[in-house]
Amino acid sequence: MELKGKIAVVTGVSKGIGLSTVEALLDKGAIVAGWGRNAPELKHENFHFFECDVRYPESVQRAFDQTISQLGVHVSVLVNNAGLGIGGYLDEQSIEDWLTMFETNVNGVFYCSRLVLPGMKELGEGHIINISSIAGTTGIEGMSGYCGSKYAVRGISQSLYKEVRNYGVKVTCIFPGSVNTNFFDNFENITSRENMMRPEDIASTIVHALESHANYHHVEIEVRPLMPKGRIQK
Repeated sequence: MELKGKIAVVTGVSKGIGLSTVEALLDKGAIVAGWGRNAPELKHENFHFFECDVRYPESVQRAFDQTISQLGVHVSVLVNNAGLGIGGYLDEQSIEDWLTMFETNVNGVFYCSRLVLPGMKELGEGHIINISSIAGTTGIEGMSGYCGSKYAVRGISQSLYKEVRNYGVKVTCIFPGSVNTNFFDNFENITSRENMMRPEDIASTIVHALESHANYHHVEIEVRPLMPKGRIQK
């Protein structure tokens, strides 16, 4: 897809992968609508922030209506990036924390995707990028709720790409390993970050997938730090 002049929606844009993705898309000439609870410290003529909490369908609908009203008829790109993780053993995790993860990580993908898809189908072109996690491919002790939510993102992505591929619409699910973002702020046992991936590296992968030939489809992409524990010392 040629990104210049296209309307792209990115969720969870205040920092981390979301903000880096916004910046990468702006560099390509896209018109970017950032949906999030908090606005990033970013000023650009082609960046437009719309307050949105993806847990709530009415909030997503309002952000979508504002985006279409102000920026144009069709959204060509949606990056479902908004997400969070709260650690805890299943029998110890609060119902509130469990619901918060699923409402954000899973329901948010549904609420956002269902609104942009009719326009993408009409346009005959579009790309939805869903940010899952390595936790969406393997279970992790003490993170059953988070893993469950990210497994769900994978299942949704796998089904959805088959539903929309013949309309010329792509769906790509990305599974990052550890990325140096604020995601780990709530995990006391995570102390070393220098060997994690950079948010801008994930953003570059997103752009690479978006710019691929119309008949070339990245269904799933797994990315990890090369040396998560650092280089072996001889």
